Amino acid sequence: MLEKSLIIDQRETVDWICLNRPQVSNALDKDLINHLYEYFEQLKNNRKVRLVVLHATGRNFCAGLDLKSIETNVSEDRVSELWDLQRRIGDIYRAMRRCPQPIVALLNGAAVGGGFNLALASDIRVATETTKMSAAYIKIGLTGADMGSSYFLPRLIGVSIASELLLTGKFIDAARSLSCGLVSEVVSKEKLRETGERICTELLQASHMGLSLTKEAIDLSIDAPSLEAAMALEDRHQVLLSMTREAEEAIRAFKDNNS
Repeated sequence: MLEKSLIIDQRETVDWICLNRPQVSNALDKDLINHLYEYFEQLKNNRKVRLVVLHATGRNFCAGLDLKSIETNVSEDRVSELWDLQRRIGDIYRAMRRCPQPIVALLNGAAVGGGFNLALASDIRVATETTKMSAAYIKIGLTGADMGSSYFLPRLIGVSIASELLLTGKFIDAARSLSCGLVSEVVSKEKLRETGERICTELLQASHMGLSLTKEAIDLSIDAPSLEAAMALEDRHQVLLSMTREAEEAIRAFKDNNS
């Protein structure tokens, strides 16, 4: 029996999900695509899980679409099949942004194409010294913008560097990723899991709704038409959370510690 292509390790309120096709650098075949979509889609109604850590086995995070598993012959029938596949892969990234749980991506080795977008669709990215990322699509005769890369990248690192990466398909290494804010930290491969655990500990100090609504506010404010619109959303979130028991207890503890 083949091992599962996606391993889900549930640790109380944190899910550690692992891409598990190391023999092909965790490339996305139809099986892994379906597993990823189904996992992230169910999170939107999952109140038990507060955080998700996305990582991978082997030397590389994800080499993108497994082209060897996809037929490449050109025909009218293939257009509809490829359209369905394209939309199915895109549904993964849409589900990642819709789910209320923050996603921490631990990036080892290469993250290419669809694997790059798994990183981009996450909320916090941690790289190792050997991490390198590339959109890559333009190098195989396609547009450089695919699977949300033209949406995510300019918002994360600005239009100029995003344009450079998408128009050339070149790799961005760990040092440059850190300098332009694409990743939060660069650590040794040996410390990658430990760093992920530390970030989880820090995030879990917040309330469940606090984490979810902060992610929502960041997502909606990126495209907010004005400062007023962003602050109106924040005002509603703050008043809502101020009425929760967790906020009441946290405020009381703060007062006691500073009295």
